[in-house]
Amino acid sequence: MPQISSLLSDPRNIALLQALQEDPRQPVTRLASRVGMSAPAVKERLNRLEESGVIRGYRLDLDPRALGWPVTAYVRVRPVPGQLPKIAELAQKIPQVVECHRVTGEDCFIIKVHLDALEHLDLILDRFLRYGQTTTSIVQSTPVPLRAPPLPASVP
Repeated sequence: MPQISSLLSDPRNIALLQALQEDPRQPVTRLASRVGMSAPAVKERLNRLEESGVIRGYRLDLDPRALGWPVTAYVRVRPVPGQLPKIAELAQKIPQVVECHRVTGEDCFIIKVHLDALEHLDLILDRFLRYGQTTTSIVQSTPVPLRAPPLPASVP
């Protein structure tokens, strides 16, 4: 497997990643014409980027509001002693949990949830309260939506 650093030092790979960030659904033939390569060569480069873990997959970006989940909250959880693994297990089982991060600091987890109504937040919190203390923040707006990290060539 090629080294990630060598893959990211190649300007054509960076150009491919930039093109994919703009439109991940574009066909390989269009990508190839954008970077001045043949389609088989681009396909091979994409395979190497996937195998190395630079590209982890292609995701569908669904709007939670359009799906009936207009409320987004972040829940910080501070587990009681011995309950840390149970919080991660519980988070995996709750469909409204869309992200769960183990973090440093007093709170060990930050969990992102989508809710159909604010009144249903207690149902989620009560499940975590068995294992620790929670602190919740309701999202009011999202001035910077989820985006990809900057590519090596684009960092000032």
